[in-house]
Amino acid sequence: MSQELSTREQFDAFAEAVAQKLGTHCRTEPLPQYGAGLSRLIIDGDGRALWLCQPDDRQPSKLRIKAALPDDSEVECPSVGVTAITADHVARAITRRLYPLHAEAAERASQLAARRRAEADGRRAVTEAIVSALPGAHVDEMHRHTRIVWEHASMPPGQQRAAPVDSVCVDVGPSGAWVTAEIKASRPDTVVPSLTAFAQASRG
Repeated sequence: MSQELSTREQFDAFAEAVAQKLGTHCRTEPLPQYGAGLSRLIIDGDGRALWLCQPDDRQPSKLRIKAALPDDSEVECPSVGVTAITADHVARAITRRLYPLHAEAAERASQLAARRRAEADGRRAVTEAIVSALPGAHVDEMHRHTRIVWEHASMPPGQQRAAPVDSVCVDVGPSGAWVTAEIKASRPDTVVPSLTAFAQASRG
């Protein structure tokens, strides 16, 4: 027979019992960000965190247990449904069904984080090289790419109207393996040496 977890006190006590079945170093904490139904955070001795939730208060014995990852923005957090028969029953469901899924998701998240760090390091190195060539450039970090904008107003002697603006806009890709550049020059002859150098470097 399942347990009726209709009140906060009943639910919290049951969550504490589940935590104790998972190990002597497990503890529970409030889970304020979970908006619907009753909930509790369980953290085990290895630092793994689980959301123990009651999604529907019309079925108080039906629980949803979700693995919590440090950053779940790109890795879906696994979850399992279980009936609150006993604390032992729920703890076994966590150990046998959820923990293996949790380990797989955590490994994917770790690999993704390492790839993002490597991308950021490569992008940063290319960005620094470009900025050193364009003193005073403005750098804008965006999602997985960097935009660099450099502008310079050129006022020839005796000119009365608004000065034309030379500008360069460079986008550095996720790992710095490619860049795109848009150049606007008030005098075409200032661009020719750069284009010549680029063509020579590409052929080399």
